[in-house]
Amino acid sequence: MRSPPDRAAAVIIGGGIVGCSVAYHLAKLGWTDILLLERRKLTCGTTWHAAGLIAQLRSSANMTRLARYSQELYGQLESETGIATGFVRNGSLTVALTDDRREELRRAASMARAFGVDVEDISPTEAGQLHPYLDLEQVRSAIYLPRDGQGDPSNITHALAKGARNGGATIIEECAVTGFSSGNGRIRSVQWKTAGEAGVTATDTVVNCAGMWARDVGRMAGANVPLHACEHFYIVTEPIKEMTRLPVLRVPDECLYCKEDAGKLLIGAFERQAKPWGMNGIPDDFAFDALPDDLDHFEPVLEMATHRLPVLAHAGIRTFFNGPESFTPDTAYLLGPAPEIANLFVAAGFNSVGIQSAGGAGMALAHWMHHGERPFDLGDVDIARMQPFQGNRRYLFERTKESLGLLYDDHFPFRQKVTARGVRRSPLHDALLANGAVMGEVAGWERANWFAGADQERRYDYSWSRPTWFANWRDEHMAVREGVGLYDMSSFGKVRVIGRDAEIALNRVCGADLSVPVGQIVYSQFLNSAGGIEADVTVTRLAANDYLLVTPAATRLADETWIRRHADDLDIVVIDTTAAEAVIAVMGPRSRDVMQAVSPNAFDSHAHPYYTAREIEIGLALARAHRVSYVGELGWEIYVSSDMAAHVFETLIEAGGDHDLRLCGMHMMDSCRSEKGYRHFGHDISPEDHVLEAGLGFAVNMTKQGFIGKAAVQEKASSGLDRRLLHFKLRDHEPMLYHHEPILRDGEIVGYLTSGSYGHSLGAAVGLGYVPCPGESSADLLASTYQIDIAGCRVDADASLRPFYDPTSTRPRA
Repeated sequence: MRSPPDRAAAVIIGGGIVGCSVAYHLAKLGWTDILLLERRKLTCGTTWHAAGLIAQLRSSANMTRLARYSQELYGQLESETGIATGFVRNGSLTVALTDDRREELRRAASMARAFGVDVEDISPTEAGQLHPYLDLEQVRSAIYLPRDGQGDPSNITHALAKGARNGGATIIEECAVTGFSSGNGRIRSVQWKTAGEAGVTATDTVVNCAGMWARDVGRMAGANVPLHACEHFYIVTEPIKEMTRLPVLRVPDECLYCKEDAGKLLIGAFERQAKPWGMNGIPDDFAFDALPDDLDHFEPVLEMATHRLPVLAHAGIRTFFNGPESFTPDTAYLLGPAPEIANLFVAAGFNSVGIQSAGGAGMALAHWMHHGERPFDLGDVDIARMQPFQGNRRYLFERTKESLGLLYDDHFPFRQKVTARGVRRSPLHDALLANGAVMGEVAGWERANWFAGADQERRYDYSWSRPTWFANWRDEHMAVREGVGLYDMSSFGKVRVIGRDAEIALNRVCGADLSVPVGQIVYSQFLNSAGGIEADVTVTRLAANDYLLVTPAATRLADETWIRRHADDLDIVVIDTTAAEAVIAVMGPRSRDVMQAVSPNAFDSHAHPYYTAREIEIGLALARAHRVSYVGELGWEIYVSSDMAAHVFETLIEAGGDHDLRLCGMHMMDSCRSEKGYRHFGHDISPEDHVLEAGLGFAVNMTKQGFIGKAAVQEKASSGLDRRLLHFKLRDHEPMLYHHEPILRDGEIVGYLTSGSYGHSLGAAVGLGYVPCPGESSADLLASTYQIDIAGCRVDADASLRPFYDPTSTRPRA
């Protein structure tokens, strides 16, 4: 057996389909010094028993782009390598048994068209013609994707491995990674062991593609890779006479999927209550293994499957299989550089979509490694979104019970996770609950999303139409627009950048000028070399060498890492201070009255101008008041140390009684910011959205020297915009908008909404979305007629380059 070399440019850990895809794509980029180490044999973990379903449509445009890339790659691998991949485009069929699922499928079909995916919205009769074994009882509708397919996971993996070897990669089996040597935040070498020897390979880069072992491999290296294995069940029937090729069938309302395989049927399930596995570790010798049968667990799904596919009642079962798959806390895979270690990359946690994702994921990660930047927005799967606590074994065990079932459960708007809750709590948590808060969760933080009335049940009733708490939401929204509202912003990320070079560091990563007086607040973006937006932040200069960055809760770690990696030559310290301070927002036309009632400080615009921060006395406490707003109204964000937060909250509530102050939640904040057209990072703006095309050129100071992305901003300013972010408002006041609804310009799909909400002040749903406009004037762009496709229904919409609410932004400055 060949021993690993003493040195490699990249060491890939794990020989499943993902590791082989990364090796293949690095080789295509010209990397020759690639070493892939597999602890046993290629495909021996979870790849070998995967069902091999290869779909195109995913939950976002770029995830769909990656899945479609996988399809195209698998289609041509056979001719390239001579290994048959078994890939066939036999189509896929998804049926709805409820009105809610029918609405979801119609919205998915509309989204697919916006993403350029071939899709047909078909009748139950047509579904039965495509799949004659399907019982049509309760079937309300279906969608058919003719270019979806299936393949042989093991052969695809071996084809990728052969392609990698042909490009110069070395693949060594029966070689387990046992540890790492590190220094200065980088891995220096990989320690390994074979049956006959142990050794060390020095390396510049490590890629963790260890599948369900990836968490443990990450821990060895000092990185957080939150995933957990879960039992996944399927059966394979005996051959069924005269069965021909069928489309892949999904019946999500009954948790099942079905594929034809050489005249047999494979029936699998994503049951709503799953069984986590391997909490105490996975055996070292686990390879090509199955888990014990559990017919009692699978029987309810099998009963539904037998009813839905009556042929199962007469077909014998050849195989009952139970094998492990790895799942993540949010059911999206983990890709990209590990925040903790500069030269460690991760591709793991594929949530049972590894076969259809591996080609695109390997391509994207190889590009990231080769060019130093991702090829396009990968925020959905960027591992930097994971919080450190999410590596906790018990947390993962509890969350995985829900994660598997979420793949096929209804994907309602506003849906909240129910497992592993209550980990992170604001100092105001109990007080908010006592006042009727209905909680949601982001990045582990419990946040008040809306407030129930005294006689109202405190829970979500999920729907695609107006929710049962719509009136509560409207009242909170209008309180901020017409009176005064209070809401808790403590979960937002707070990062302090302190040190002699703090100003230099922030001027390097920010497009705006941070050479400002103490107390000044600056709105800015972190830009990449292409002028795309890596972060959307407000920065407050607290002292000469001390800045506070405020960023969304979910991106705090990613933003902190971006600063560190672009300022590692500077004298700064970067500290997460999120938990140290609570933030209480007091917003609305009457907010000044409330602030004046609780503090002896002056709050007029002369004493406290817009976009400035200063220390104040409030009740018996001290705090820092930031005059800034994400809801488009006069107001203050009050930063107070966590130990005094409850007192400040009580003081504000008591004083607010004289001013009709209302407690508000995060849904209010989102609908108010949507009316005002304030961008939401991860939806409206992302690393592939150019800052000028996003309408944020006002936040970039082109007279400043040396900031990342300046050349790209200059180039775009000279060449002109290829697309622009428009504001949309429906002319019909009834429909709801969420995101990804297609935008039609003069009857043709030109894009989709990046975000949507209901504009309670405007009396209609509103949204933002990019529209291509190369060489066009603003007048030409707005002269067209626009519609928004909502589940196949085209709704007329007004379009504007300015927000429909307070377009001159006079209200926050009042």
